[in-house]
Amino acid sequence: MDYRERITFNPNQCAGRPCLRGLRIRVKDVIEMLAAGVSETEILEDFPYLQPDDIRAGLEYAAREVDHPVLVAADPSPMGFHT
Repeated sequence: MDYRERITFNPNQCAGRPCLRGLRIRVKDVIEMLAAGVSETEILEDFPYLQPDDIRAGLEYAAREVDHPVLVAADPSPMGFHT
């Protein structure tokens, strides 16, 4: 499955945030529910227009979005001490 077939972006819907299949449910909403311990089964029962592949696509999209280096500015003070 290619998550790009299920993740949509529309500037006139949900402020352009990534949604699932053009529906008004954001990828963020599904990820937050999963993080809060809501099961996939519960999500699908509460949102019957979603499909299991939508949830997997949201997870794959989120995983790819966080897969980048994080750059931290060097501490300009000598020996890392702050005055």
